[in-house]
Amino acid sequence: MLTIAVSKGRIYEEALPFLEQAGITPVDDPAKSRKLILQTTHAEVQLVIIRATDVPTFVEYGAADLGIAGKDVLLEHGADSLYEPLDLGIAGCRLMTAGRVGSSFPKGRLRVATKYVKTAQRYFADQGIQADIIKLYGSMELAPLVGLADCIVDLVDTGNTLKANGLEPRELIASITSRLVVNKAAMKMKHQAIQALIDQFEQTLAQRALS
Repeated sequence: MLTIAVSKGRIYEEALPFLEQAGITPVDDPAKSRKLILQTTHAEVQLVIIRATDVPTFVEYGAADLGIAGKDVLLEHGADSLYEPLDLGIAGCRLMTAGRVGSSFPKGRLRVATKYVKTAQRYFADQGIQADIIKLYGSMELAPLVGLADCIVDLVDTGNTLKANGLEPRELIASITSRLVVNKAAMKMKHQAIQALIDQFEQTLAQRALS
């Protein structure tokens, strides 16, 4: 049995064609079902539906053999303990800094609000900028407006949410897509089954590139 960890929402919806091409279709619709473990049309594959940020943890500790996770989550988690064989090219967006429209960041120490604490620390350290990182779990755009932070680090898709709140994107930290990750022990113990799945995903990527 192979267990694949994936989160509800955009990543799951965009990963579904890859799974279907490999003969993996959930028996229950995760949007309607309360089940956290979903059986599939593939007798030897099940899905676990978890928070996006938990996917690399489940894979690292072997609770799932494989996972589909955004690169932002992998950067924050530190994915050295995982194989990352494929960039699926789905759920694309950008991890960026953002600040108030027309304002400049202060010359001295910077206050940065984000849920990507480790990633932000690495980025500003690499830039030679001293920064105090303030961890928030949501409503990131509010932080510069009320004086909590000078800027934020967050995912940007269309940029409409930033614009609606008087903010603008600044520096690009990383281009984000979803990746297939694999537990290292599982790759050895279940190599044939996992490699067959990777090969099928690669075929789907090749077909998409031609269309």
